[in-house]
This record gives sequence, C-alpha cells and structure tokens, in this order.
Amino acid sequence: MLKFMALAATTAGTTAGQGAGAANGGALASLLSFLPIILVVVLMYFMMIRPQRKRQKEEQKMRDNIRVGDQITTIGGICGRVVTVKEDELVIETGANCNKMVIKKWALQSCDTIHDEPLDDDDDDDDDI
Repeated sequence: MLKFMALAATTAGTTAGQGAGAANGGALASLLSFLPIILVVVLMYFMMIRPQRKRQKEEQKMRDNIRVGDQITTIGGICGRVVTVKEDELVIETGANCNKMVIKKWALQSCDTIHDEPLDDDDDDDDDI
C-alpha cells in the first residue's frame, strides 16, 4: 500500500511538472493544426479572388473607355454601333434598319473597336503654357 502511494505521489509530481510543458506543446500543436486551413485560404486568394478582381478592373476600364462609333457586343449577344454615351447607359444601332436600343453599361461584354490611345477625361489643356 505504501508503494502504491509513493508511486502515485511521484507520478502526480511528474505530471504536474509536465503540465506546463504540455500546455505549451498543446498551444503549438493547435496552431500547427490551423496551418493547412490558413494555407488553403491564402492559396484560394491567389488562385481565384485576385484574378477575378483583375478581370473586373479590366472590364470596368473597357466600359469607361466606350466612345461613339465603337462596335460592341452585349452580354445577351446583341451586336451594334454606339450612337450615344451617357453616364450609365448607351444607345446603340443594330441591324440594317438602324434600330436603336438603350442598354446599360454593365451589360457590355466586349468592345470590338481598337483604339490607338485611351480616352482621357482630363480637359485641362494647361500643359501648353
């Protein structure tokens, strides 16, 4: 019986001493268990989210640079020539009868006209002075 109590006391003493080390090791282990999840999130950002944002910026730039006379295609497949450009709408002519349609700028899929220089919104011609 004494041997059992002595064995229990030594085991309890070593367990208490190892408890602090086990707590540090447990925190490290739990941190390492989240590492694959963090890596997947970072990988998803670089593989999916970042290219999507880049594509959206290019599409917005294309929509902002639409000019009168450009040949465009809408997301519905309608092809036409831009007649009027407004803040968020376009008026296009389609077909041989020159039917006019009003469409929203967000409905543009592509601009088939290639411009040599980008459209500048700066009307300040103070550079010559």
